[in-house]
Amino acid sequence: MNSKRPVNLDLSTIQFPLPALTSITHRITGVILFVGLIFAFWALSTSLSSPAGFYAVSDALAHNFLAKLIAWGLLSALAFHFVAGIKHLLMDMNIGVTLEGGVKKAQITVVLSAVLIILAGVWVW
Repeated sequence: MNSKRPVNLDLSTIQFPLPALTSITHRITGVILFVGLIFAFWALSTSLSSPAGFYAVSDALAHNFLAKLIAWGLLSALAFHFVAGIKHLLMDMNIGVTLEGGVKKAQITVVLSAVLIILAGVWVW
């Protein structure tokens, strides 16, 4: 073991590059989508159970702030996860695997995701 290597245990001082941040966020949005399926399946099940259930879910999505926030959060996670997934597929096909290509794809991922998240917010609210 090389004892001359520096050890940095203060994680708040580490500066992650943008491609690393987008990759980490891709994983986080995957977890959010997995947990969010609980709410999505509940809403789908309730809305398909009866006409009253359908109106209850549609009324909640139209007038309940928390329901709108959850819907927008899930759509936002889905938008980022989708765009970042395309970025990862391009990497798997050896497209833009250089340092400059990785940074450029990460920038495009952030911009496209921001646009889709804003559009989702306009649609939900």
